Amino acid sequence: MTALRGWGRTAGPVLHPRPVVHLRIVAVATAASSLVHLGLVAGSHHGLWLNLLMLAMVGVCLPCAVHIWREGRVGSLHQVMACALAMTALHAFLLLGTASGGGPHAHSHGVPGVPAVAGTGAGGLLAVVALEITTALLAATLLARLRRR
Repeated sequence: MTALRGWGRTAGPVLHPRPVVHLRIVAVATAASSLVHLGLVAGSHHGLWLNLLMLAMVGVCLPCAVHIWREGRVGSLHQVMACALAMTALHAFLLLGTASGGGPHAHSHGVPGVPAVAGTGAGGLLAVVALEITTALLAATLLARLRRR
């Protein structure tokens, strides 16, 4: 049995494997954020400039999700983290505009007492902010793990 003990192993130091699970989680969170924004654009609940901005975000983040899933590119992780933080700031700005009443992201829908469509009211904005912060945090922790290697 001792002759087969090293069977299938390579000689030399043991290298730590890439954090594949962490890579996949970041890619899924990035893709989920992109799909949520694409759904909001398809629903056309927003003005033209917000729809265009969301489409631009999807155009930047969705390819990065693919690169992170396949290869774990550090540049893609940096880009996802920066976009997620920028989108968090934009959503916080829109949320503050909604909280002050009549801001750029307020939705009345013309029916008193009926809540806004999911994803377009303050609760939806908070959910998107949480998703963006989570995406940025996941990308940042993955970058820190990769830097230590």
